[in-house]
This record gives sequence, C-alpha cells and structure tokens, in this order.
Amino acid sequence: MTANYTTIETTADAGVMTIRLNRPDSRNAFNEQMGVELGTALRMAQRDGAVRCLVLTGTGKAFCSGQDLKEIEGHYREDAEPLDFGAHLRQQYNPIVLRLRSMEKPVIASVNGVAAGAGFSFALAADLRICAQSASFMMAFVHVGLVPDSGGALALLQQVGYAKAAELCFLGERISAERALSMGFVNRVVADDELEAETRKLAARLAALPTRAIGLTKRLLNRAWTAELEQQLEYEAFLQETAGQTADHREGVLAFVEKRKPDFKGC
Repeated sequence: MTANYTTIETTADAGVMTIRLNRPDSRNAFNEQMGVELGTALRMAQRDGAVRCLVLTGTGKAFCSGQDLKEIEGHYREDAEPLDFGAHLRQQYNPIVLRLRSMEKPVIASVNGVAAGAGFSFALAADLRICAQSASFMMAFVHVGLVPDSGGALALLQQVGYAKAAELCFLGERISAERALSMGFVNRVVADDELEAETRKLAARLAALPTRAIGLTKRLLNRAWTAELEQQLEYEAFLQETAGQTADHREGVLAFVEKRKPDFKGC
C-alpha cells in the first residue's frame, strides 16, 4: 500500500487507511499532482480488502483550501488561453468525488482546519465528518465569480435544505465547526488536540463492523436520495438478498444466538 507521493501521505493500520493531504505551505490547496495522487490512493483503498474504513484529513492548519489558484493563474494573463473549467472539473475533481461517494466502505472526513471551495465539497463527499473545534467551512466560489462545484451544492441541499444551502453558496461566509454541527452537515466536533484520537476511535469502530453491509447501506442511501418509494422498496429487497448471503451476516446471527461479541471479517 506504500507509494511515493509528493502531495499526500498514506498510512494503514488495523483496517483503517488514512490519506493526509500534504501541502501545508499552501493550506493543502488542490493542484493537478494532488489530483493524480489522491485518485491513485482512493483506487488503492477501494480495491484493497484489508481496508475497511478510509479517513481523509489534512496536514497542518488546513483540511483543504480548494483550487491552487497559482497553478492556473497563467490562464488569466493577457492573450492567454482561458481555462476550460468543464474539462478541468471532469478530469481532476469529479473523479475524486465520485470515488468517495461510490466506494463501498465508510469514509470519514477528519476536518482539522479550514475546508474551503472544493475542499468543502470533498469533506461533504465523505460519509461522516468529525471536526476540530477550530475547523471552519466556506463555499468560497462566489468570491471569485464562480458557482459551487465538486458536488458541494447537491450535498448541501440534501443535508441542510434549500434555504441554508442558498445562504452558504450565495454569501460564501466562513462557518465555524459548531455552527456546522448545529446546521447538520457535521457529525461531531471535538477539541483540537483530541481530533486525531477521536477520529481513530470512530474509524476503528467502523472498521470492526461488517464492511460489506455498510457498503451496501451506503449504496442504498445514495440511491434513496432520488428514488420513489416503490423503487426504493424493491432496491432494498435486492440489496438485503445480497447482504443475507455474506459471511458477516451469518457471524452476526450466530454471535447473537450464542450471546457473544461478533467477529466480523468484512466479507
């Protein structure tokens, strides 16, 4: 699972893989190299059966500050070719978000500092968000005359409703971790010096659970956002049939009957 990265770091322990965005001098701003490396690490995590939970976090005082504007500033000089934003998103950002959302393993965003622009969207693409008390969020796109991207607007609409999503996207205000918790798009807020330990505890709990069942549940939740009731009931029946054939299901039932703690293997 090791690889030579320059913009991220990866570690793995006891079924948990941690990907740490590692450009602290630029507040972990996203550039092309980070996109390549992050995509590689996510594919590795998705395919590795030993990985049963993924944690995404940042080095230093930021989670991710969004696009590295220095990388694209050449497109704004006189007579320069304008940036093709559509191609830029399709090639660099959208695959990352799709991988986070579709990976059938639990993904935790451990937000250690500011998550702005696409960095905010990346945090929203995780299944759960645990934040340091000093962390903050900002839909910063409006401040440079752009619209939210990387799935951020959809995720906000689904998690906080239209009015709050519009407020966050239109005004681009910095939102504290505590306010994010009260708005409902953050699961937990902890003291800064407890973030790493509390993230490890949460990740360890998830990694010890039946990974296949969690993955199917994640698929079910993603589908439920757009499904009608009859379609959802049928899809639930299909996925339950799949889950019922897993070794972890058998282990869970036997453990309950035998009055012992289940030993899930993630399969």
